[in-house]
Amino acid sequence: MNYETLISFLGASLLLTIMPGPDLIYVLVQSITNGKKYGIVTGFGLVTGILIHTTLVAFGVSAILKTSENLFFIIKLFGALYLVYLAYQTFISNEKILLNAKAEKKGLLKLYKQGFIMNVLNPKVSIFFLAFFPGFLYSTTQNTIVQFYVLGFIFILQSLIIFTIVSTLSGKFSNYLKQHPTFNKRLKWVKIFVFIAMAVFILFF
Repeated sequence: MNYETLISFLGASLLLTIMPGPDLIYVLVQSITNGKKYGIVTGFGLVTGILIHTTLVAFGVSAILKTSENLFFIIKLFGALYLVYLAYQTFISNEKILLNAKAEKKGLLKLYKQGFIMNVLNPKVSIFFLAFFPGFLYSTTQNTIVQFYVLGFIFILQSLIIFTIVSTLSGKFSNYLKQHPTFNKRLKWVKIFVFIAMAVFILFF
């Protein structure tokens, strides 16, 4: 078992979750508008959806691995190219974190379901996991399906911790974003660097 690969996966996962995307922003808006409890429950729904994507990737890629190592390399190459594409999309985009929208007041169960459905029905998540996970298989002896689930649970756990922290400190995050209008521009270049660094790691390490 290669623990360095697992540590690298955890570090990359933390960076990806910390970089504000639709899921984190949705959790933040729910927390600011309705209270931290609502943001945390939304986060629970989102991370539960990750189990579905992990299962699809685990069984799909594991089947390909049994068929051909060359096909597996093609998947890794696709993953690296997709991450470079995400870096390019970030470069040409004019992303801004907007917190002006008011979230509709909903029950906790309804928020959980909505977070789950949002994640499961987002095809970009499946594509991203397909691009991201295969580069971090950490053992030549352990069953690949088990490895994918280990990676999935690591991703879920760190996501849930970060969503909980964001929900708890939502007021401070909101004030920081309002007081630092240049944050979006700095974040854009951080995202570009992270996507390219991950692409290089997946392809060459």
